[in-house]
Amino acid sequence: MDLLKESENIVLFNVGHGGKTLEEFLYSHQISGRLFRRLYREKNLLINGDFKGKKTILEPGDIVSMIIEEEENNTPPEPMPLDIIYEDMDLLVLNKKPFVVVHPTKSHQQNTLSNGIANYFKDKDIKRKIRFVNRLDMNTSGILIVAKSSFAHQQMALQFENNQVEKRYIAVVSGLVEKDEDIIDLPIGKEEEKSTKKVVTKRGKKAITKYRVVERYRAATLLDIQIYTGRSHQIRVHLNHIGHPIIGDTLYHEPSKYIERQALHSYYLKLKLPRSKELVKFRAELPQDMKRLTEYLG
Repeated sequence: MDLLKESENIVLFNVGHGGKTLEEFLYSHQISGRLFRRLYREKNLLINGDFKGKKTILEPGDIVSMIIEEEENNTPPEPMPLDIIYEDMDLLVLNKKPFVVVHPTKSHQQNTLSNGIANYFKDKDIKRKIRFVNRLDMNTSGILIVAKSSFAHQQMALQFENNQVEKRYIAVVSGLVEKDEDIIDLPIGKEEEKSTKKVVTKRGKKAITKYRVVERYRAATLLDIQIYTGRSHQIRVHLNHIGHPIIGDTLYHEPSKYIERQALHSYYLKLKLPRSKELVKFRAELPQDMKRLTEYLG
């Protein structure tokens, strides 16, 4: 068989040093055991264009091909404007607007971001399931990453799990934050078993949030926030705990007449692309409602 060319459906690995089996080689490239077993079972792992046993010893110069089969996406497509920050063979990176539900739920079967992406995939003839790598609350805006394959999703999820992704947010909080910067290292868990609300508790999981004051207003503060863990509601819980809840956060604080949601925006992610391992930075512009809020407060 002729050697395959890299494409949206084919990922290539060049063997620099021989001696490893196919299985060992792909594990060394952080391919999970689950993904390896599925690809191997479906005969979608090739050495120099041919399917061979997983214990085959690789030689320098060999080319390992990973075939990514097309998929059927069952999410109903709906036309929706998407703010696309970046796109390649593996990823679709979006700036999510506030008030948008990401996944269809019992109460939100339509007008979700998934419906909009399904329509985009349909228009572009991208035969892929929709796999979100990170998540944002409905009322939090900012950067969302969609993986176009199980390979891309597994590679990206690994970076998030290992805290190798730099995640930054902008938040407007109530009151004047005294320290110019600080680190909040307090565990977070559920307030009650069936409650969606989270609290700082000794029974919770480790959570680390770092903040830096960008600007102080009359009775509010603009913060640049970096999180080192990814607990649900982490920023909202930590800031509320130190006495500076996010303005407009009705779950942890109170409604605001100046903004209809929590003033929280994921504006920056730094990570490595799944194939090239190139370090890239994504930025999402501050939404209009938060711009208006800061203008009013200033």
